[in-house]
Amino acid sequence: MTEPQFGGREDWSASAPPPPQQAPGGYPPPPFPPQYQPQYPPPPAGAYYDPSAPYGRHPLTGEPLSEKSKVVAGLLQLLGLFGLVGIGRIYLGYTGLGIAQLVIGLLTCGIGAIIWGIIDAIMILGDKVRDPQGRPLRDGT
Repeated sequence: MTEPQFGGREDWSASAPPPPQQAPGGYPPPPFPPQYQPQYPPPPAGAYYDPSAPYGRHPLTGEPLSEKSKVVAGLLQLLGLFGLVGIGRIYLGYTGLGIAQLVIGLLTCGIGAIIWGIIDAIMILGDKVRDPQGRPLRDGT
């Protein structure tokens, strides 16, 4: 009985692909050629990043803005029209108040909670509510 001939180790390694080329500094090459790399525009002249206000500052008072959006919070609070009162307050971090609104909604069959939710949504959208750290809510999403 004869053994199958597979060739020696030299034959196997000759068919293996070459190792990937290393970029300068020992890093692997970029996944795309340089012409396909995303090009980001430079920041505008005079622009800077304020680490103490990563979401910007309030235009009138100069206070750092919250990471929470007043539009999202207001729209979530308006879900009270469909029976889910308090979700906007829970989103903002006022969990106790949000749960209180949900319980009041259940106890009053939704009538008291709908009114409370609409008034609360108007207050949130009208910049009368701040986040639990006392920062004003930012505009947009």
